[in-house]
This record gives sequence, C-alpha cells and structure tokens, in this order.
Amino acid sequence: MDRETNGGWVYIMADRYRGATYVGITTDLPTRITQHREGKGSGFCERYGLKRLVWAEHTAPIDLCIAHEKRVKRWRREWKFALIEKGNPDWIDLFDQLV
Repeated sequence: MDRETNGGWVYIMADRYRGATYVGITTDLPTRITQHREGKGSGFCERYGLKRLVWAEHTAPIDLCIAHEKRVKRWRREWKFALIEKGNPDWIDLFDQLV
C-alpha cells in the first residue's frame, strides 16, 4: 500500500491541560512526535514547549486526512478542547499508548 491509501494522522500536541495546542498531520506518528519532543518538529512546538500528544486520529486516504487537519486548525480553542477531552479528559500524554 502506498501513502495515498494508507492515509495519515491528524494530531494535537499540548504543553499542559487546556494550554497551548498545535494541530499537525503526519504519515509516521511515532517519528513526528519524537521530532516535536526533540525540538525539531515545528518552531511553534519548540517555542511553546509542546511535547505532550493529547489527541490523534488516523484518516485515509491522505487527501481526506489533509482536509481534516485544515478543518480542525480552523476550530475555536474550546472546540479543540472538547475534542481532546472526549477521549482524553485529563490531557495525559498518549504517545506510549498510541504507538
């Protein structure tokens, strides 16, 4: 299977409970989260210390995944918080559970 049919991950990083958030997309979730934690993922995550994976969802094909990421990025903070808290009410780091 190729990237087109495998899809990708839309994910949200945070620094703390109801703190700063970053919405991203990747086809390789473990590698991307590791990059964020090492300060190599994005300038925003590095600047604000976003190292906690608080939400992730796999979507296929990749074009639907990209559209989903763009939609979530436009959401209000409270909507993002509600999305996170639906599956992760305590905002725990999900990295070890999902990968």
